Amino acid sequence: MLSRVLLTPTTIRLVHSLICSSSRSFMDLKVLLSSLNDFASLSLAESWDNVGLLVEPSPPHTVNTLFLTNDLTEEVMEEALQKKSDLILSYHPPIFRPLTHITWKTWKERLVIQALENRVGIYSPHTAYDAAPQGVNSWLAKGLGVCTSRPIHPSKAANYPTGGTHRVEFSVNSTQHLDKVISAVKEIANISITSFSTRTDDEEQTRISLNCSQEALLQVMAFLSQNRQFYQKTEILLLEKPPLPQTGMGRLCTLDEPASLATMIERIKRHLKLAHVRLALGVGRTLESPVRVVALCAGSGSTVLQGVEADLYLTGEMSHHDVLDAASQGINVILCEHSNTERGFLSDLRDMLGAHLENKINIILSERDRDPLHVI
Repeated sequence: MLSRVLLTPTTIRLVHSLICSSSRSFMDLKVLLSSLNDFASLSLAESWDNVGLLVEPSPPHTVNTLFLTNDLTEEVMEEALQKKSDLILSYHPPIFRPLTHITWKTWKERLVIQALENRVGIYSPHTAYDAAPQGVNSWLAKGLGVCTSRPIHPSKAANYPTGGTHRVEFSVNSTQHLDKVISAVKEIANISITSFSTRTDDEEQTRISLNCSQEALLQVMAFLSQNRQFYQKTEILLLEKPPLPQTGMGRLCTLDEPASLATMIERIKRHLKLAHVRLALGVGRTLESPVRVVALCAGSGSTVLQGVEADLYLTGEMSHHDVLDAASQGINVILCEHSNTERGFLSDLRDMLGAHLENKINIILSERDRDPLHVI
């Protein structure tokens, strides 16, 4: 007896989804964390922040499903568990201040307990994603229109371009002195030496340049202080780590074509999918006033935006007095609530991580994550 199976479009989509899902491989947690750091280094995060792997199930731990959320609340945790997540990437760290105990008393403690009981890791990038060239602030700038942008506070490289943190330079005017200096300096660890010929007041000299660490600097200065002919002509330079291109906190955006404030409001609402935003008009400004320069900071922008010259500040939240200060200078301020300036980035992040991880794992967005504040 023959039987026929009727395949509806819904059935075909379901079968295709199951095939795609089953074809994805697992990633070891440590390998995945390394890949996430390659995507946006945690070294970009602010020093006060708590980023990286916050909760780790006992190893070995493999990840098939990565769950993205802006805030990890208990409602979102329930969703993540229902969707069989192995690692939760929560943009905001659910653990920020140290926990002194892990009980069922507070909601953040309960998150940790549920994560460990269900073998789910928790990872937070937070300000590392704020600073990254392809991160949250760059995404927020996309809603302004065609513009050029640069970080308001550029990030610096993790390492110095040359060895050491200081450069010591002085001149030596005889071969005897040069041999003495080279011999003494070579005994000091963590130091590099270069030399070149110079002429001062028709006198041939050798200029010595030493790159050294803070510790080595003390030894170099101890040697030079005993040789006054060197010490009195010594220059000490504090080396700086170079800024990273298009990386850092906030963005200062210059529009290719100025637009009215009213137009900018509509662009921002459309980009963030918001029906309402809060507006403080700068002194002497109207909705028809032109906007050419926008300073923005996803989340809380008071510190980053302070003192920046612009026609418009765009952020999630600012203190009452910071808004007053900006408005008094003729700067318009648009506030959208903290996480509303961040959450939309997760859709772009899902696509970027999918490509970066070569689609080896499932990446899903929370459907329950939302800003806690609503306009009613």
